[in-house]
Amino acid sequence: MALAKQYLKSKPTICKVTFSLPADTVNGASSVALVGEFNGWNAEAAPLKKQKDGSYKTTLELPVGQEFQFRYLIDGDKWINDQEADKFVTSGVSSEDNSVVVL
Repeated sequence: MALAKQYLKSKPTICKVTFSLPADTVNGASSVALVGEFNGWNAEAAPLKKQKDGSYKTTLELPVGQEFQFRYLIDGDKWINDQEADKFVTSGVSSEDNSVVVL
């Protein structure tokens, strides 16, 4: 799991954030979605793309100066957090935490 942030000089209000999950974490999953505040918790809005090595990855442009809660949804039924998230907060929906990216 990893979060990679690239702040853009040409667009100082935007940060490109790459979200990725390694192959051993997804365990041969057929689909992985990035679900969070930035897409209205819509499981179809930000699918991760499967890479040649079996990992999954996607990149979003997000506004700088904000924090966003998110989680990964594997095969439509298994929720996991990003262990390298900037912080974790209680989801408010269940006893589980949400990952947070801080920009």
